[in-house]
Amino acid sequence: MAKPIRLLAGFFTVGVWTLASRVLGFARDIMIAAFLGAGPVAEAFLIAFSLPNMFRRFFAEGAFNMAFVPLFAKKLESDEDAFVFARDAFTGLTSILVIFTTLAMIFMPWLVLAMASGFAEDNRFALTVTYGRIAFPYILFISLAALLSGVLNALGHFVASAAAPVLLNILFVLAMLGAWAIGAPIGSALAWTVPVAGLAQLGLVWFAAKRAGYALTFRRPRLTPDLKRLAIIAAPAALAGGVVQVNLLVGRQVSSFFDGAVAWLSYADRLYQLPLGVVGIAIGVVLLPDLARRLRAGDEAGGQDALSRAAEVSLALTVPAAVALVVIPVPLVSVLFGRGLFGPDDIAATALAVAVYGAGLPAFVLQKVLQPLYFAREDTKSPLRFALVAMIVNAALAVGLAPLIGYIAAALGTTLAGWVMAWMLWRGSRGLGAAAQLDARCKTRIWRIGAASALMGAALWASMLVLGPFLGQPGLRYLALTALVVIGMFSYGLFGQLLGAFRLSEFKRNLRRQR
Repeated sequence: MAKPIRLLAGFFTVGVWTLASRVLGFARDIMIAAFLGAGPVAEAFLIAFSLPNMFRRFFAEGAFNMAFVPLFAKKLESDEDAFVFARDAFTGLTSILVIFTTLAMIFMPWLVLAMASGFAEDNRFALTVTYGRIAFPYILFISLAALLSGVLNALGHFVASAAAPVLLNILFVLAMLGAWAIGAPIGSALAWTVPVAGLAQLGLVWFAAKRAGYALTFRRPRLTPDLKRLAIIAAPAALAGGVVQVNLLVGRQVSSFFDGAVAWLSYADRLYQLPLGVVGIAIGVVLLPDLARRLRAGDEAGGQDALSRAAEVSLALTVPAAVALVVIPVPLVSVLFGRGLFGPDDIAATALAVAVYGAGLPAFVLQKVLQPLYFAREDTKSPLRFALVAMIVNAALAVGLAPLIGYIAAALGTTLAGWVMAWMLWRGSRGLGAAAQLDARCKTRIWRIGAASALMGAALWASMLVLGPFLGQPGLRYLALTALVVIGMFSYGLFGQLLGAFRLSEFKRNLRRQR
């Protein structure tokens, strides 16, 4: 049976590799902003790349994996033939994706219209269709990689699956540098890199799974009783994933009618996705198989401890990050993206989106913590109901407010819908037993985390006023932003210790136990 410290160790393993991926993702987006700005080529590529990523909610770390991982983890716990189940799932998913990818490439013009109908009247449309057809096979490779990652995570092997996204961003950076060096079109180089990177990620996790004893290979597809159960569980989750995609579609449709807005929102998304990826995704990846195995073993107390520690660590890291995104978005965007074709208007518009997304960051992370409570019990219907309500909230706000406040309505709809979803997941979890309840320690520390984060925000605001003149100087702005970040980290650590939001001694003790 997994120990609580293994949960934390897995979280930090995934978090560190995800951080590396996100940092490289920043380098990638900084280069895209510098080479392409917020112009038509940038927007065409961003929409084309978002198409296969959109369907990841169904086939990759979305609906399919949320159904597959608990079933696979429970087969491991009960010593059933987990290998045969994983191989059948691998074959079945491949069969579905080959057909789906072929159809998507044929009907790419209609997919682009569904994503960004505002492109229909200019040259962005044809360019997006071309890039989309090149990039779309990525969904096949990344979905199979996600299934293999689920196998590895359930086995307690987190490194390869967490490191795989690093390959994507390394290849993007190399492609742009190579295209720039030889004078080739940057947009085309990026588009062709997408499927190549997907194949590289698949290769990495496949060899890791092989070393772990799960060298999954293709066989003749067959509909076994286990796959039927997998389909029954995955269907509501797929519908919930479809609801999430409707939310994304609404946001992109709204932004496509405002020149530059697709790029502004994409760059803002990258900033808030850094803490969301490092914390939220890491917790979700590690918590789901751990909870599933604990519930299979009837370990309610262990399940409660796992959930409480996951919530505690998540909020301790993401609430201060959210405050920082709201308080200092302009310095962040200016220093990170403000160069080349990315001008002052682009900086201001992106910074506003960063602040709005930042206000929703704790909600997005809480969703990652709470959803495993349902998926570990093979309950995918409840999250579907909650997602439908959140979809209505998002659509009403994004579409209804766009004529009044412009592109930012898309970000505002996403943030408020995120809070609605998190609240419903929390409210619904009260009937899921003791393992779904936060313990007394976690409840006590939540408000202290909020207080320490608020004090850190005040320190950041005062520091920004002092460092403001240096943040605008080309030679000093990097040092000034670094100083802001250090001040934020130091002040949060100090206030957090004083208020009892966390104890560094506990972290050190856990590290010693891990050794």
